Amino acid sequence: MKRYSAFAVAREALRNHMGWERAWASPEPRRKYDAIIVGAGGHGLATAYYLGRNHGITNVAILEKGWLGGGNTGRNTTIIRSNYLQDASAAIYEKARSLYETLSQDLNYNVMFSPRGVIMLAQTEHEVRGYKRTAQANALQGVTTEFITPARVKELVPIINLDGPRYPVLGGIWQARAGTARHDAVAWGYARACSDMGMHVIQNCEVTGVTSEGGKVTGVNTSRGDIGCDKLGIVVAGHSGQLAGMAGFRLPIESVALQALVSEPIKPCMDCVVMANTVHGYISQSDKGEMVIGGGADGFNNYTQRGSFHHVEETVRALCETFPMIQRLKMLRQWGGIVDMTGDRSPILSKTPLEGCFINGGWGTGGFKAIPGSGWGFAELMARGQSPLCAAFSLDRFKEGRFIDESVAAGVAH
Repeated sequence: MKRYSAFAVAREALRNHMGWERAWASPEPRRKYDAIIVGAGGHGLATAYYLGRNHGITNVAILEKGWLGGGNTGRNTTIIRSNYLQDASAAIYEKARSLYETLSQDLNYNVMFSPRGVIMLAQTEHEVRGYKRTAQANALQGVTTEFITPARVKELVPIINLDGPRYPVLGGIWQARAGTARHDAVAWGYARACSDMGMHVIQNCEVTGVTSEGGKVTGVNTSRGDIGCDKLGIVVAGHSGQLAGMAGFRLPIESVALQALVSEPIKPCMDCVVMANTVHGYISQSDKGEMVIGGGADGFNNYTQRGSFHHVEETVRALCETFPMIQRLKMLRQWGGIVDMTGDRSPILSKTPLEGCFINGGWGTGGFKAIPGSGWGFAELMARGQSPLCAAFSLDRFKEGRFIDESVAAGVAH
């Protein structure tokens, strides 16, 4: 793999950019691999990358039924934060946030990480108490956050209206080292690094079945033939339940659509991310000037990737009260992503009843921010059979009652 650098850009400019090589190869599947990862989104690619980098396992295939990064990885609003209430959650999200800080250098690919900071607004007395509690928990967890006053919120976000007609701003929890990254670039960077290690990234290869013998996984059936493996990682977000069914077990999850939209681009007016959980909306400004806006998930199970008018209306109405200047903007585009929700709104990173088969899913609406930490921990789980980052997120917690309740602490959970 040729390294990207300022010198390489200058050199290729003199060659009319005819010397660039493909970022990753498109090989034909082998008959067998040491490990197969189903799902070439951010979590699946990160898992494969850390299997190679941290554990020396490079005979790996990453299978994707569509195109690389075409699922939730390319359909989110790019927010990265780690200010979660529960210790297990804070640990894996903070691991991810810290890895994001050097990810461009590690992958030799600019993922455009921007530690612009994230504010979660407190607009009721209940939220004030809750966020103060979270700030104290974060201090014990080693996660740097602080509860800030309305005046400080206004200083950070001059366009905000503190005296909303329904919900005034009473303060907020501020994480200065949180931020955003370019979602496509994260997937592309990991894919390029995996391919450079000799791994096979195989697109347009749908898994149609899981094979086993004596209670142990032996491989998968795909639209491109049967492929054997010693270990199988299922990392398919909203379709986790379907793949689990193929492997012979059920998951305590449900799939719903989460919607978002962007406005037409405008001049820079906002240099941090603001989440308003009470009115159920959040907003940031992209590098192109678009206002990136999102809200809640659908209230019914579905697999659609389209948006719906009522969510646009509810979310935009709420944000227009808090940010009056956006009332005149036009919507540029709208989309939905399929997210898998667990009962406690925390993920599953676990062994399964099928030996050699592992599951990484249930991230709900918080998947993008966790990609590096998820890949790091899940790779360790697959390679060694255990991982400190993943231990609390096993399937056993649901039958043992060890829930990691982030449904309140996460607010809209993005």
